[in-house]
Amino acid sequence: MEDDTLAQIKSVVDSLQSPIADLQILLSLLCRPLDYIGLLPPQCRRFNLEPLQGSRVLDIAKAFPPLQRVLIEHVLPTWSTVLADEGHLSLVDQYFCPDAFSFALSAAGDVVLCAYSTLLSSVLTEESIRLLAKLSTQYPIDRLHTAAFAGNDLSTRKSVRWNDCLRNVFAVPLKAANAVGTRDLLPELELATYFNGCSSGTERLMFTLSRSPSQDRITSVAQLLMKLVNVGVFPCSSFLPQSQPSFFRSTLATIRVKFRQDDDHIYSKFWENTLISLPSTVAQQTIFASLCSSLAQLPSNLGVTAQDRGIVVRESSLLNAMFGTIHPESDVWNGVLGVMLSRDWKESHARIFVSWAAGAKKTGPVNSEAFQALLSRALEMWCAPEHIKHSLLSRHHYVTSLLLLIVSYFPRQSEYVVSTALSASFVTAVGQYISHPDNSIRRCGMLAAEVVATRAGKNLDFGDWDGDADGKPWTRDLRALCSARDIDFDPCTGVELEPATEESTPKEEIITAGVLDDTKVSALKFTEASVAIGYDSDDSLTGYASPTSSRSASPTPSELDEMEKDPTLRVGVKKIIRPVYLAQLGEMVRNARVKPGEESQEADQIEMALNVAEELIRKKRDYGTELEENAANLVYGFTSLNDNFELDGFENKRQRAVNALVACCPRVSATCIIEEFFRNQYSTEQRFVILNALVFGARELASLPVHSESLQPLNNQRTAFPSKTLPPVLHQKYLAVDGQANGSVQGLLEGVTRAAIDRGKEATANKVPEFVRERQLRIRTSPKVTEISPEERRNRALLPGQISQPHRTAFIDVAAEYFIMPFINRFWAFLRNEQTREERTAHRDALYRYHSAGTGLVLNPIVLSQFMGSLALLVHAAQNAAQWLSVIAPGALELAVALGTRPISRAVSDDTGSTEPTGEARGKEASVLTAALELSLIVLDGCLELDGGRSLGLEHTVLLLGAGEWAGKIFELLEKGTLVEGGGGVHEVRLRRAAAGVLLKVDELTSKWRRSMVDVR
Repeated sequence: MEDDTLAQIKSVVDSLQSPIADLQILLSLLCRPLDYIGLLPPQCRRFNLEPLQGSRVLDIAKAFPPLQRVLIEHVLPTWSTVLADEGHLSLVDQYFCPDAFSFALSAAGDVVLCAYSTLLSSVLTEESIRLLAKLSTQYPIDRLHTAAFAGNDLSTRKSVRWNDCLRNVFAVPLKAANAVGTRDLLPELELATYFNGCSSGTERLMFTLSRSPSQDRITSVAQLLMKLVNVGVFPCSSFLPQSQPSFFRSTLATIRVKFRQDDDHIYSKFWENTLISLPSTVAQQTIFASLCSSLAQLPSNLGVTAQDRGIVVRESSLLNAMFGTIHPESDVWNGVLGVMLSRDWKESHARIFVSWAAGAKKTGPVNSEAFQALLSRALEMWCAPEHIKHSLLSRHHYVTSLLLLIVSYFPRQSEYVVSTALSASFVTAVGQYISHPDNSIRRCGMLAAEVVATRAGKNLDFGDWDGDADGKPWTRDLRALCSARDIDFDPCTGVELEPATEESTPKEEIITAGVLDDTKVSALKFTEASVAIGYDSDDSLTGYASPTSSRSASPTPSELDEMEKDPTLRVGVKKIIRPVYLAQLGEMVRNARVKPGEESQEADQIEMALNVAEELIRKKRDYGTELEENAANLVYGFTSLNDNFELDGFENKRQRAVNALVACCPRVSATCIIEEFFRNQYSTEQRFVILNALVFGARELASLPVHSESLQPLNNQRTAFPSKTLPPVLHQKYLAVDGQANGSVQGLLEGVTRAAIDRGKEATANKVPEFVRERQLRIRTSPKVTEISPEERRNRALLPGQISQPHRTAFIDVAAEYFIMPFINRFWAFLRNEQTREERTAHRDALYRYHSAGTGLVLNPIVLSQFMGSLALLVHAAQNAAQWLSVIAPGALELAVALGTRPISRAVSDDTGSTEPTGEARGKEASVLTAALELSLIVLDGCLELDGGRSLGLEHTVLLLGAGEWAGKIFELLEKGTLVEGGGGVHEVRLRRAAAGVLLKVDELTSKWRRSMVDVR
């Protein structure tokens, strides 16, 4: 009987392939198969004049594909317009996408499965694409799953049908986009809209199947998730464009609601089993990373308010509901741990991960087994030398916060924390962190050492945690965060919960910074609380009430000052006389005449000398030859001075005094201070004082701003004699300097380098036709000449009775002879001597060999990078000097290329661990490479500004091409992912930027003078 029905359908197919003369005949032919399977709309039954005969169920998978194909290839191309005008196009659509009245019928699902195969196996036309768009919205993936697994067929056949369905569904967007070409694609078939709909359907399917789970259903959903992973529906970024499909962006809100309503944990268990059933660990990691990227963002990553902690608990509960409780024996442990430790997350994610590992419970003990394993892996990552040297600051913040949060969940003096504090890897890593050139990364290691030591019952305090520089606010916030656990807060109301124990003991309430207002904290007294099992919060810095003492109150600071000034209490104490001559100042600093029995006054003498040094030096600037006669003695005294008595403001006062010496007497002071820099008796701090003095003194001579509030030169009100004092208004006019937060050498160098790179944008824009045309269309105003008013002319003239100011030395007059060239020449002589000394000891054992790049020496990477940075600022300040193009620029560029390419020391540290494959970057610290490239960039930019690069390009061609080749090799290695030693932190971006800037400058210069260059190599 079934064969007869198939024969009748074949007859309908033949009739549809033949020319049809009348619309009524077409409608009659279309109604017959639909009426037989029960999908004919009621309003079309009047057209069914000759219904099919038969009583058995028709196999739709065999009968309908020929019908669908003939409709696509023969009927619609001819009759689509007529059917649309007559309102009967829906009858043809019923063969592919049955209407809503037939949605629940099993026949409708079978027809849809056949429709996907038929449409995608044929040439896609406009009608085919329209039908596919209609199918994607009216028959989502959960309905297709029901159709694929309907009936009493074998499970193998159902699985094959489901695989075919998935292959067809996921091929729709790509094939439709290829078919339309440059035309507009229907919105329903756009990538984001289509797969976001698939994501929503997948979530509905999982919720439906969770009510009656089975292994076959779990496997089928796992196959669907694998398909979604392969097409990129699980992105790992939290900032996505609307054109990017995202599973969790479409479904996470619904999933949260259903998890909260899942009292019997059926839905949660289905999610967990499905994710475990994924055949690929990479797929598990992709889904987990995408979920972590979609979690709620905290207002502050290290916020300690009840709201912030409640969000952390809520998000960790979401991870627990979806992936289950994490423990080392779980199937997802390795995949989840790989995502935690290999991706760059924020500190808020570290809090969520730790709360999840703790069990995401509000009360009770933590999951100690998971915490032990997680602590071991986090410690291994934190102590890795490659991580310490090459990771960025954000990565260091995440790994450090993850480690310290894990440690904070253990009880005080836990055996695991104690073993961590005493482990050799941790102690070695702390030393590597402290020796890191980036101050912010260095503080990560110092903070970890302090917190771990404190939790282990030891005392360790590096100090200097106050202020806003070098990541100090971040360390304070993390320390406050570790004083309480996030899981002790309610995810709904954000109120701290009382941990439940069998016995309650009186104890102070744990007060976390930011959780309570200051007024509430001060009003709190003893409260009743309980101690959670396995958790101790002794780290909280909470005061306690104490009985009133019978002793007298301690004196206040003001009372102490009055007592110190009381002459009756200072009998026998000799008063330090304020120096009025520079010779007296030199004696106080160098301590040449300390009488026996007066050694205790040495600190007072040094303090007095520091207080008056800058003012006295600037007063003597234009007063005879006293300053020139005593400048060398003062340079020796102040540069070798040490803070043995911990005086207030010692470093700042000493730096200001040396700056004043260089600025007021440059011909003597600069020569002496450069010579002292290359002596081996000075520490790194003292060498930095010398370099800072050269830079700030040169900038003052060049009338450039210092950009440091603490190092601004004293104004003339205090240093000038009465006859040379200007009115206060003019002082404010001529001495006002733009205030900038960063006044260090590195801060100034970064600003100069950025300006040099920005100046190259104009030359680069000339090579882009769009930019050239845009600028040519702009209206250019001609420069105007403004006439000077008579009043201003009179003000500029020297009035009768005024004394002309003596000629002040400008930096361009002394830059080449006293600053830059002596600095460069003395360095070459010093380098020659140091390498000779190394060669003399090369035959000895490693322990007795001389290492010229040791800690504190000039050739050490920290000092060497600061030396080149200071030289770059000197070269920049002397750009208008007469000797700049012929002497300064070639000498500085040669030094930069040599230090960036040649080995400085024969000895190489055993712990270098550099991974560079070639000679240019091997053994070179990132700070040295960065400083050398920035020095080259400033030289090249100055040459282009002064003469377009003519003198450098034509007279020093080999040097220029060598600099370009060197920078190109460094940039090529960085683009390939090569790691440079010490390249983490701030040097990661600066090194790449400096190399690219040198490449652009060399290209700009060579493109201008290439035809005139003669390469003599």
